[in-house]
Amino acid sequence: QLQLVQSGGGLVQPGGSLRLSCAASADGFTLDYYTVGWFRQAPGKEREFVSGISFSSMATDYARSVKGRFTISRDNVKNMLYLQLNSLKPEDTAVYYCARQIRPIVAIATTPDAYDSWGQGTQVTVSS
Repeated sequence: QLQLVQSGGGLVQPGGSLRLSCAASADGFTLDYYTVGWFRQAPGKEREFVSGISFSSMATDYARSVKGRFTISRDNVKNMLYLQLNSLKPEDTAVYYCARQIRPIVAIATTPDAYDSWGQGTQVTVSS
């Protein structure tokens, strides 16, 4: 059973915006108390960290390439994670994944091996 279900994404022109959502869908599976994040993977490239947010939302982290353009947020009551993508560029084209870190209440990790629950991925294509 897929524990994280993503929505959003699609085709957008350069300079446009998108919002990605990630819902914890399995019974008993929670995002609360866990650091969660977004990664992306372009064809032929490794999966890379995009953004992360602590369980309390007090701390966030962004890849240098998206800082100032993307905003991560979460709603622990709704068990949801979001990523707002603004000022999109063609190089943002990739499959985007949400993920939950293995251990609760830890610092934001930027490597995929620190995460063990992943969404199904959603395509973001930035093209004119």
